[in-house]
Amino acid sequence: MIKYSGINHLAMATRDMDGTIRFWRDFLGMRLVAGLGGSKYRHYFFEISEHDMIAFFEWPDVEKIPEKDHGVPFKGPFAFDHVSLGVACDDDLWRLKDRFEAAGIWISEVIDHGFIHSIYAFDPNNIPIEFSAPVAGVDLKKHPKMKDRNPSSAALEGAEPQSGYWLEAKETTPLKQRYLYPGEGVILAEKK
Repeated sequence: MIKYSGINHLAMATRDMDGTIRFWRDFLGMRLVAGLGGSKYRHYFFEISEHDMIAFFEWPDVEKIPEKDHGVPFKGPFAFDHVSLGVACDDDLWRLKDRFEAAGIWISEVIDHGFIHSIYAFDPNNIPIEFSAPVAGVDLKKHPKMKDRNPSSAALEGAEPQSGYWLEAKETTPLKQRYLYPGEGVILAEKK
């Protein structure tokens, strides 16, 4: 079984990298840990946690997305609703709420979702963000719960991965055939 370590990075888009840096690094306090670029783009990475990052491509012709409330149904082509960033505790939610309000940036009230407490906001690109703090004694990862009154048939099979739906690889790629194609980020591994 593959062991996942988290989300390496979410890749978003912006037209204004400086404004994006000011928000994610300076306002939210996330370190800017890598930057790539050329004449037609930039690609910068911010550290969310020890295992997770959020990245932004800066493209000169990208337009800010229309503001859409978190979790509100949408009609038409659509793939992304919001990103939820975990914080350690409710005190962190209140610190963030105070910070947003002091800056004059819209922030929701604190919402009790039963398993998390959350606040909602938007970044300068109108990317919807949720900040979520755990609720003591409720751990859905240890104790999954299906409370959907009309669950899908696959959900009824339970929390654990089910076998038999996908073909399994019969052989492993031999070591001498494992070639890594160089991407632009190889320059980040250089010593200087």
